[in-house]
Amino acid sequence: MTNPTALVLFSGGQDSTVCLAWALERFDHVETVGFDYGQRHASELAARPRLLAGLRNAFPSWAQKLGPDHLLPLDAIKAIGGSALTESMTIAMGKDGLPNTFVPGRNVLFLTAAAALGYRRNIGDLVGGMCETDFSGYPDCRDETIQATAKALSLGLAREVRIHTPLMWIDKAATWRLGEQLGGKALTDLVLEESVTCYEGDRSHRHGWGYGCGQCPSCMLRADGYARFIAA
Repeated sequence: MTNPTALVLFSGGQDSTVCLAWALERFDHVETVGFDYGQRHASELAARPRLLAGLRNAFPSWAQKLGPDHLLPLDAIKAIGGSALTESMTIAMGKDGLPNTFVPGRNVLFLTAAAALGYRRNIGDLVGGMCETDFSGYPDCRDETIQATAKALSLGLAREVRIHTPLMWIDKAATWRLGEQLGGKALTDLVLEESVTCYEGDRSHRHGWGYGCGQCPSCMLRADGYARFIAA
């Protein structure tokens, strides 16, 4: 490892929390970055400081590695519009075969902004929760997209950018299992109580798998994964 520092794309959801734990196990110093793009589920952003505080309190060895947290505005995503994640519309399948929660180019924009921040902070390793196993079919979650983006960023910055996606080839049940392997019950409980995965940002309904509306595609993936995790 040429640089023992990583920058984790940290949304406040389950996947990015597990990825943060994964990075804390592997790197000497870890910073986090979130993005405010006008998302309807803003409670996800509100979860970020609670999760970071929970990690510091429950895992002293990780606390020593956790560095600054950054929050970047990406208002252009909301200005472009057309997504159920940024506008008040019913979640449904679109004519293109993708759910209308798809935000075109979101992960590419996230990775570009993260790489630029990493450039300024001398960090070449980015960690993201993209996955093409249990996912909503978003094309910018696919490994081919992520690796192409890493190559383009490395060329554009004239510096190697490495994008790590520890969840890419595992399903949601395995994501729960990975969290348990990394941080035991303490991490699983933190994810259950504090992370927000729901597209509606629902923090009023508590289920066995955590908080959420229980009906959006993200809640259903999380619930199904948790059911398979505890049944194993």
